[in-house]
Amino acid sequence: MEPDKENRLKNASAPLKGKVYLVGAGPGDPKLITVRGLEAIAKADAVVYDRLANPALLKHMKPGAERVYVGKRPDRHTLHQEAINQLLVDLALSGKTVARLKGGDPSVFGRVGEEAELLAEHDVAFEIIPGITSAIAVPAYAGIPVTHRDFTSSLAVVTGHECKKLTDTNIDWSKLSTATGTLIFLMGVKSLGMIRDTLLANGKPEDTPVAVIRWGTRPEQRTLTGTLATIVGQVEEAGLESPAIILVGEVVTLRDKLAWYEKKPLFGKRILVTRTRTQASGLADRIDEWGGEALELPVMRLEAPTDPAVLAELDAACSRLAEYDWVFFTSANAVDFFFERLARLGLDIRAMARARVAAVGSKTAEALRERGIVADLTPDKFQAETLLAAAAPELKAGQKAFLPRSGLARRVLPDGLRQLGLEVIEADLYVPVPASESGEDLRRTIADGGLTAVTFTSSSTVNSFLQLVRATEDEALLALALAVPAVCIGPITEQTAREAGFRTVLTSKEATVESLADALQNL
Repeated sequence: MEPDKENRLKNASAPLKGKVYLVGAGPGDPKLITVRGLEAIAKADAVVYDRLANPALLKHMKPGAERVYVGKRPDRHTLHQEAINQLLVDLALSGKTVARLKGGDPSVFGRVGEEAELLAEHDVAFEIIPGITSAIAVPAYAGIPVTHRDFTSSLAVVTGHECKKLTDTNIDWSKLSTATGTLIFLMGVKSLGMIRDTLLANGKPEDTPVAVIRWGTRPEQRTLTGTLATIVGQVEEAGLESPAIILVGEVVTLRDKLAWYEKKPLFGKRILVTRTRTQASGLADRIDEWGGEALELPVMRLEAPTDPAVLAELDAACSRLAEYDWVFFTSANAVDFFFERLARLGLDIRAMARARVAAVGSKTAEALRERGIVADLTPDKFQAETLLAAAAPELKAGQKAFLPRSGLARRVLPDGLRQLGLEVIEADLYVPVPASESGEDLRRTIADGGLTAVTFTSSSTVNSFLQLVRATEDEALLALALAVPAVCIGPITEQTAREAGFRTVLTSKEATVESLADALQNL
């Protein structure tokens, strides 16, 4: 056999190797990851991550991708580094595309060289995707630029692991202590006393400003400032532990003037945002803009009816569009499902030309406008009772009203219209059901604690949330969930939350995302 042909046959029978992306996940804020880093997560068959990579990044994984947690603490390892190195090789050799998420930048004390070396030895393709290092980003979030032309134009970044003892170290302390204007120590909290003593012994003045910043860029961010003379006692008194960085230099004094992150109205608040599986969350964006952390969790999904009888009723109602005097839309979801059904049936919205259109809420009216329909009636308060009262003066007995809506919607509107003498045609467009696939994420989020509040935009989200919690059959978890303050849109959702047993319930002044975000500031 010819050598070239023989080699081609060998290559064809060899197992297909995957690829490993060694990704810098940034310092903690999930929005500080790079676009290329997000692309790697989205295409990966397996994501390997540790405790410094924000779990919120995992929502960008494709369905069915494998999660592998290899979290490490200074005093405990889920997997040792050598095992992590081999894990990446094994996953790739099984044909998987792997995203290895590493906090900060993988090349700055991230041991990326060790992981890449073993991959190279096994001829596994890899890419290193840089990230924003905590050495720069964390001080920035604390209001401390690491350089400033009035203070210093140089800096040094040092790993705290090299500071545990003065012997067997690569650090030349006699030069380091005075060589640069700013010194940044990563992972060095346990060695803070030794760092202080060594810097003082090598020429740093006692009054040199120092900052210690824990969990920088996250809601838990906490910053202590002092001097080399005072900082050890301050950290011990505050009980500050890792992960934290230590910043030494005159630039620390700028914090008093430049601190910005901690001044945001929702700083330090971690909010669980419940929503449907497909909804984008403007509320999460607002929470993020105001300095809080939004944990988005789809507690329910909206499904079109599958019962043939229900579908037949829906299609028959849609085919009578030309007969209706009024069409009432009670949510933006109803608008979406309605037009989707019309498209499937091949029906023309112009058949509804004679009907007047009423919408519950500005979001519903906006969804209609996006489809070229301006609502004739949108009440100031966004609930069925208000819509009914606003429409009543213009309704006439004998008129036909069409209500395409959720299969679990309240009876207030159709019953009220019938009492006014209208012929009411109802149609089930969709049904909200609990998103069971989110159950484990919800359990972990509640059990981990630290939630400031949970938001609800409808009674359905309240019910779906609690169904997922109760499915765990964990009474302690249910008690924890009900102890979290509930912040609701509108009095109906508030009532549902109170009846469900939430101890603290707040309600937005208006049934809008903006008003709900405002209510969060009252926590």
